[in-house]
Amino acid sequence: MSKNKTTETNASVSDFLNAVKDETKRADSFKLVELFESITGSPAKLWGPSIVGFGSYHYKYESGREGEAPLVAFSPRAAALTVYLSTSFDQREELLSQLGKYKTEKGCIYIKRLSEVNLDVLEELIIKQIEHTQQLYN
Repeated sequence: MSKNKTTETNASVSDFLNAVKDETKRADSFKLVELFESITGSPAKLWGPSIVGFGSYHYKYESGREGEAPLVAFSPRAAALTVYLSTSFDQREELLSQLGKYKTEKGCIYIKRLSEVNLDVLEELIIKQIEHTQQLYN
């Protein structure tokens, strides 16, 4: 079985985020770290070269593939901040309708600037994601 590409590393999250060229995206990334840490109670960890994850869970698929993944995560990508959220948890669509300016595709929400979204709604989305993942894998 192949090894997962995205695994927790010991690399510095601060160094990674400080290297983000766009000043607004860099500042927003540090705000997201604060938000995710306050919700999860877990410190930010770098998963692979570019995903900032919080907490972790063990998954095992029917195929036999298994591994560790961040409980919740984001990445400051070139085009937008990418928040990783499942596509199937309760109230997802309702909350997204209240979020503000974003784009979505599959399990990702793309946010250009945090100032364009409702942070209380984003917090609720993160909480719902955690609850959903814990229900599936605990």
